[in-house]
Amino acid sequence: MLKTQIVCAALLSITINAFAQTSPVPTPHWRPTYHFSPPQNWTNDPNGLIYLNGEYHLYYQHNPLENKWGHMSWGHAKSKDLISWTNLPVAIPEMVTKDTTIFIYSGSAVLDKNNTSGFGKDGKAPLVALYTADLPKQHNESQAIAYSNDGGLTFTQYPGNPVIDLNKKDFRDPNVFWHEASKQWIMSVAMVDEHMVRFYASENLKNWVKLSDFGPAGFTKNGWECPSLVQLPVNGDSSQMKWVLFVSLFGDNGPVMQYFTGDFDGTHFTNDNSESLILKVDYGDSFYAAIPWRDAPKEKKVLLGWLIN
Repeated sequence: MLKTQIVCAALLSITINAFAQTSPVPTPHWRPTYHFSPPQNWTNDPNGLIYLNGEYHLYYQHNPLENKWGHMSWGHAKSKDLISWTNLPVAIPEMVTKDTTIFIYSGSAVLDKNNTSGFGKDGKAPLVALYTADLPKQHNESQAIAYSNDGGLTFTQYPGNPVIDLNKKDFRDPNVFWHEASKQWIMSVAMVDEHMVRFYASENLKNWVKLSDFGPAGFTKNGWECPSLVQLPVNGDSSQMKWVLFVSLFGDNGPVMQYFTGDFDGTHFTNDNSESLILKVDYGDSFYAAIPWRDAPKEKKVLLGWLIN
């Protein structure tokens, strides 16, 4: 079995004492010393993890209005050490019109260093968020983008959204990175009910071309979610690199994060092992929807997951 160097940072159940919510009856004893949670209300999947200007930016699924799932938006916090967090205003709120509601589901964020998207301003690279636009009334999920020119504090929706729409009910969680070997952006996104990860490529983050599908493989009893693809050294040896594909799903006993090791040539992911082999990232019952920070210092791959229980 491949030994990889992954730093797993557990997320999202309860925040640090320094940022306990303001309320008539403070309850700091209900919050742990280092796990992150928003000041109030519902949270789930981490989104858009990116290291920018010396700080770790954490976006996350958030209901700004209630302490239950709904009104899905991207909450926002930042940290220099992954322990002490500064809470920031909601970065990408749900969109409501007289005709429809669009929930801002899970996704990723990239710094478009070469301004391939054209969203940059005053010679500065834009931060581009890629997320699933969920239309609950229409039972449709598509992939959309928004961009920021103020360091990720606020985002402008791309008027050409959605950028990928298959007219499917369950098609979500785009995770994007720049693939240097093929000089293109690569997206992994979950074909939920098919138990597959679909790969797309783009030169500008706006126009996407289908590359290939991976799966079914491993654990397939329930729908796949939150895929991400990263390259890691084998046993810490940077001369031997392998690609690792992460997938989350719910098993018989709760949430499961599985992974596959193999090779990625810019088009296809090739599994090293048999389709029946199940490899788990974590053997507990709470770690879910984890994705890695992009552009972390010293090329570290730091996973952050939702403590679901």
